[in-house]
Amino acid sequence: MNQYKIGVDLGGTKTEVIILDQDDNEFYRKRIPTEGKDDYQNILIFVHNLILETIDKIPQGANCTIGVGIPGSINTETQLVQNANTTCLIGNPFQKDLEKLLALKIGMENDANCFTLAESRSGAARGYNFVFGIIMGTGCGGGIYGDGKIVKGVHGIAGEWGHFSVDPIGDKCYCGNLGCIETKISGSGVENAFYKKYNIRMKMHEIVQGARTNDTKCTEAFNQFLDDFGRCVGGLISILDPDAIVIGGGLSNIDELYKKGIEHVRNYAFHRKIQTPILKNKLGDSAGVFGAAWIGK
Repeated sequence: MNQYKIGVDLGGTKTEVIILDQDDNEFYRKRIPTEGKDDYQNILIFVHNLILETIDKIPQGANCTIGVGIPGSINTETQLVQNANTTCLIGNPFQKDLEKLLALKIGMENDANCFTLAESRSGAARGYNFVFGIIMGTGCGGGIYGDGKIVKGVHGIAGEWGHFSVDPIGDKCYCGNLGCIETKISGSGVENAFYKKYNIRMKMHEIVQGARTNDTKCTEAFNQFLDDFGRCVGGLISILDPDAIVIGGGLSNIDELYKKGIEHVRNYAFHRKIQTPILKNKLGDSAGVFGAAWIGK
């Protein structure tokens, strides 16, 4: 029988679903606004109905696997969702509840892990054995790929790079720690720092554009962002020394990261002549849904 793969990428604002055929070619895809994200039961029903609708697209007589990427992770002991940006998921057995409703086994994984898997198998980092994937957007996350699979760790939090504290007197992160990487180099982190310093509300893309047109405040904030990026990524390379790093999320489109940003990385890495490729993603914001399809059961 033909084996199809269904992947669901559950995001805070949009949810995408895909079907891959037996040769991993795209068979069907749909993207819709996420519904019920503030209520656990509502979001459970939303994802359940979306999967049922997608299963109906599978040719009659064919089998399928199902994988779901979520903005959080599954606690390996309790099987409850932890560290989720979609906070209504926290403390709930999302995977088990979905499996009960569907009467099917599914795979479930952190969205940054799904991104890393996809970019390592068929995206910008294809051909590298040991890859660190970074998502830089509203938040900041990461995943580790090695020997053909995601590295999860004993607690299921391997790659949670965004919540490494790099500034003990920095701003408080939603996770409870001070000065996490997410408070430094995510879009929201840079915006909050800009407001705190100048009492002006600006979006990240406005700060970047202002720096490009030599606005003094924006230039100062952007240079700080690039320096923080260098410190965080340089430290990461010093610890893991991956074969490659691939960057996704909205901030991955900032061209300066791959020029000036890499210069800052070299300043902070323990090895002064690092050659680690720092790559822009190739699959765009659909990388996560491909990864979700590949972790299906």
